[in-house]
Amino acid sequence: MTNGEPSQPAGSPGSGQGPEQASRPAEPGGNGAKAPEEMSVGELVFEVSDRASVLIREEIELAKTEVTEKINRLLRGSVAGLAAGIFVLLALFLIMHGIAWLLNDLVFDNFWAGFFVEAAVFLLIGAAAGLFAWRSFKRGAPPTPDMAIEEAKEIKAAFGEEQDHV
Repeated sequence: MTNGEPSQPAGSPGSGQGPEQASRPAEPGGNGAKAPEEMSVGELVFEVSDRASVLIREEIELAKTEVTEKINRLLRGSVAGLAAGIFVLLALFLIMHGIAWLLNDLVFDNFWAGFFVEAAVFLLIGAAAGLFAWRSFKRGAPPTPDMAIEEAKEIKAAFGEEQDHV
């Protein structure tokens, strides 16, 4: 209603567009833009750079949304895994307690002996795991890319030989 005329949706009677114009896709560049054949080189370059900027911004937004969605899934999975781990730990505690009492009933006369035997078994398992961890850390430290360094030295030597021949 800018100049006294009622505004009507495109394609409706009296809007100035027939049904064939309403269903036709919009021209590139938005409202009232020229067709690419009618544009100068400068206008085409501007149009391409503008569309590339929009495309890059949309791709960045898509990536942000995708990463956010994946992080949310990982967080939900982590919380569920943590809850499962807590219940497994509690069940393990009860199983260990039951095994200690079973050892007391079947093997020992003293009520404390089963607990000490079970503690010794767990200390042996812990020591073995600690030894494995220590060896793993010793092999992995310091974290230097040895293979990449060797490859770089070979490439440098190859280029050095080529420069000597030239």
